[in-house]
Amino acid sequence: MSRTDILSEIKEAEFRADETVAQAESDKKAAVAQARRDSVKRIQEESAAERSAYESAMAAEQAILDEEKAAKLAEGEKEASQIENAAKDKIKEVNDFLTKEFERAIDASS
Repeated sequence: MSRTDILSEIKEAEFRADETVAQAESDKKAAVAQARRDSVKRIQEESAAERSAYESAMAAEQAILDEEKAAKLAEGEKEASQIENAAKDKIKEVNDFLTKEFERAIDASS
């Protein structure tokens, strides 16, 4: 093998090595870009799942609060009704008492 052939082979090997390095750099950049895209996608998916879980938990808690509110309102309405009925009975008693006292006062003055 002549010196020219050896130099040609060395140049060709260097060229192939440079191509391999360039291809490796290109592959590295593509892999990093894909990893970033995958990372962003995974973060978005996890964020959506977390948001969904939060909304589900909030809806469940809101349903519980709504039930408690309805129960308290029903209890309050029942108590208000009982107070109103008791007040009506007392009003009747007071009216009867006042009427009798008024009549007694009139009878006493006559």
